[in-house]
Amino acid sequence: MSVSEQAKTAIEAKLIPIYIMGKKYEVPETLTIMKAMEYAGYQYIRGCGCRGGVCGACSTVYRKPGDYKIYTGLACQTVVEPEMYLTQLPFYPAIRSSYNFAELSGKPEEIFELYPEIFRCVACNACSKVCPMDVEVMDYISELKRGDIAAAAHTSFDCIQCGLCASRCYGEMPQYHIAQLARRIYGAYLTPPSEHLKTMVANIQAGRFKDGLTELKAMGENDLKSTYQEREMEPAVAGEDWTPKETKYL
Repeated sequence: MSVSEQAKTAIEAKLIPIYIMGKKYEVPETLTIMKAMEYAGYQYIRGCGCRGGVCGACSTVYRKPGDYKIYTGLACQTVVEPEMYLTQLPFYPAIRSSYNFAELSGKPEEIFELYPEIFRCVACNACSKVCPMDVEVMDYISELKRGDIAAAAHTSFDCIQCGLCASRCYGEMPQYHIAQLARRIYGAYLTPPSEHLKTMVANIQAGRFKDGLTELKAMGENDLKSTYQEREMEPAVAGEDWTPKETKYL
């Protein structure tokens, strides 16, 4: 759907009342919170990134009329509801431990030392319930408490660092920072080194891609677009041994 078609659809949609920072606005009922705020005249400077539920920048807190619960979600995904009261968090403030990653060795005890609050988890599972990506947050915290960094890295893989889990934590821990450290440790110290990665780094250092980058930088906008759109893409059901026909830059 084109931008003009989206605008037409919004205009034709029924208007409903919502409250942004306590002020009432009438917005089309089909819009997401992000689009509704823009429709109301707000301009995003912070708290807006991918617009596709990936970057985690648009964490939103809202309430519904007559409902005691506090709801959360991503503004780019959550559709407005009549009489909702909402506000946004440009980021969720949570303590992040300072460390020199090069000095770590990949032991579970290092995570325990950096984030001792991990053992304050009471297994309430509020963190998992609030996650917009359906990550089993409590599970990866439990895996880390058992010292299983690899399992925690896999369980937390879809985390988008929005911080909403920390907003619900009775143990007051920054789960998303802890998970990020676990994934970094897993990738750096617990997985076998990638021979393909070593080869690619060596090729970069040797200047193998310099001519190709120079050629791209010299292209105009239209040529860049057509080059991108006409590129050979890996099929959705390709096997692990798939390689493109053009292997110049492999």
